[in-house]
Amino acid sequence: MIKLLMIQPEARSVNFLRRVISKFRTQTVLTMIYLAAFVDKAHYDLTFVNEYCDKIPYGKKFDLVALTVNTSNAPHCYEIGDKFRQAGAKVVMGGPHATLLPDEARGHCDHLIVQEADITWPRFLEDFKNGAAKPLYGPEPPMQLCNLPAPRWDLLGRKMMKGAVVATRGCPYNCSFCALRLVYDPTFRKRPVEDVIAEIKAIPIKFFVFWDDNLFADKEYIKELLRALIPLKRKWGALATLRDCNDEELLSLAEASGCRYLFVGIESFSEQALKEARKGGVNKTSDYEDIIKMMHRHKIMAYAGIVFGFDSDTPDVFDKTADECERLGIDFITPTILTPYPKTTLYEQLESEGRILTKDWGKYDAKLAVVFEPKNMTAEELLQGYNHFIRRIFTLRSIIRRYKVSKTKFFAFMRVNFSFMAVRYKNKKTKK
Repeated sequence: MIKLLMIQPEARSVNFLRRVISKFRTQTVLTMIYLAAFVDKAHYDLTFVNEYCDKIPYGKKFDLVALTVNTSNAPHCYEIGDKFRQAGAKVVMGGPHATLLPDEARGHCDHLIVQEADITWPRFLEDFKNGAAKPLYGPEPPMQLCNLPAPRWDLLGRKMMKGAVVATRGCPYNCSFCALRLVYDPTFRKRPVEDVIAEIKAIPIKFFVFWDDNLFADKEYIKELLRALIPLKRKWGALATLRDCNDEELLSLAEASGCRYLFVGIESFSEQALKEARKGGVNKTSDYEDIIKMMHRHKIMAYAGIVFGFDSDTPDVFDKTADECERLGIDFITPTILTPYPKTTLYEQLESEGRILTKDWGKYDAKLAVVFEPKNMTAEELLQGYNHFIRRIFTLRSIIRRYKVSKTKFFAFMRVNFSFMAVRYKNKKTKK
């Protein structure tokens, strides 16, 4: 029996934030529990570690250790891989960062899986069992998303919300800062509606999240799916492009099927910044108010992703953005610092201009550090402005201002906003 350790790693900064808000909401990461479903129990003795709530068992012996590597946790993953290799285990890595920089990742593992792993991971497991595993697997042609195995929910501890499902894969857009189309095949694909509904029925709690990158990209498909979801009487949230939410019928079906919130990548309230992000043809600032009002009419909360640091951003962007969030009644906000992930259009531009300040991937978390030289402010001004925005938007005064406009799902609105306030005050206390 092969002793296999699968690790869902977390960057230390993300782990800190998740622990602060764990009393309010903690969402499942699907990657490793999905891949665990391909593991043959007849040949592999599986141990699963979720770093959110588990410690890595360095003292135990394993034949094989598997890690998924994101950019911000890459140094941590490399450290894990090095330790287990020194102890005699073989290490296999995959995930976004390993796909973007395979030569770098190879220095810390024995086997590498690039791009999507639905085909290559089971093939690797079979080869490893037979003593014939290769150094590199993938990429493979895009697979159709039929008959996918259900995630191994049984591997999660009690602290995790066991509710996430993927209906589609890919995104038709190509934002300058996004690595999605480099990591996954750019073809937009959909699972059969009946497969998605069956998986939702198996989720052990009432609330779940669609973990798709852009759930509303195919309007006819999502409308069919939501009609089938209505009888289940579930509650859910999802990621969608704001423009795709400008559909009364779609939002009506979303409301009827239990939608609680939609995370929409607003990114900026500046048309110039949207052009820089290659999102000018997707988001129109003149449409924001009408679409968010439509969402609120259907009792759907607007959860906005905001990015600071575009070349056209000046030091007044932080207060201007907070003013707009309050004026529009945006329910929740996740602000981030513009971060040039390797191989993206943004990274190549900044690299060519000599504006990349560090390649310490641990600082590429988009929350705690600025890794490039901004154009219209210093890196320190960007970081201070970002923190100023957080201090302002997650105050009781701002929360009340936003709710007076939103008037949507009072208890959920307050619960989530107070969780963000907890992050704000915990982070402030930690810095002292």
